[in-house]
Amino acid sequence: MSNGTSRLRPLVLAARSRRVVESDGFQIVVFCLIVGNAALLGVETYTGAVHQWRDELKTAEHLFLAAFAGEILLRAAACADRPRDFFRDPWNVFDLVVVLLALAPFARDNATALRLLRLARVLRAARFLPQLRIVIVAVGKSLPGTVSFVLVGALLLYVYAMVGWVFFARSDPEHYGSLGRAALTLFLLITLDGLGDAVRGGLEVSRWTILYFASFVLLGSFILVNLLIGVVINSLDEARELEHERAADVPAAPAGPGEPAPLLLARIAAARRALDEIEAGLRTRRDGGVLDDVVRVPDRDDVVARP
Repeated sequence: MSNGTSRLRPLVLAARSRRVVESDGFQIVVFCLIVGNAALLGVETYTGAVHQWRDELKTAEHLFLAAFAGEILLRAAACADRPRDFFRDPWNVFDLVVVLLALAPFARDNATALRLLRLARVLRAARFLPQLRIVIVAVGKSLPGTVSFVLVGALLLYVYAMVGWVFFARSDPEHYGSLGRAALTLFLLITLDGLGDAVRGGLEVSRWTILYFASFVLLGSFILVNLLIGVVINSLDEARELEHERAADVPAAPAGPGEPAPLLLARIAAARRALDEIEAGLRTRRDGGVLDDVVRVPDRDDVVARP
């Protein structure tokens, strides 16, 4: 009896916590806390307000930290029946890291690190804004393509900077006097800022320099930048698909009022355990395509009665 009760407690705790976490009121309260934390950070940038309300601001910071810690505990309790699901959600991991680091001794003693960690809480607003969440996921997915773009761009800048140093180092040492200055000048030219002055300066050296600037603008401003835009758009499409899949995976709320029956939850858990044991037996006992007869049959108490 005690064993059944101990198995039932995590299921009931997870069901009750999940109802709270998935409610609209909880989402609104947490979002308001994040906005309030951002406003508190803004107030602390004013020296007069800090001197006048030092104690009140410190108390408010402790209250925000306690509220965020309580939110993490509720989200963890919602996964009490399956703790691994809590860590499979990257937003849960991010929230947990931000809160734990804020409680660490080195962060409490270092004002700069504490401010940065408190600023990281503002990023949690993306969790409650689907469009912003899509953009952040898209940025993460575009990183591999962005790295390739950076490598190709660096190679292009190096080649053209060396050519620019060879041709313009004497006539325009301010912009092409070294490899670094030439690369910086060309990097600014990718934005087409100051292109007219650069072309006029090059024409004073030779008419053929028009080919140098035209080819660089064509490769840098048009081809490379458009490739980067294509990578970002592709990542946005993938992020939207992931968001749609995530929304489709969210289970629907129970049709009937009240909490789920504890007996039904216990039967579901027993069925999960039985299926896990059978699956483990099939994986470990398979030999040459023939299954042994040692796969354990679930106990009678573990079998879920059909309705």
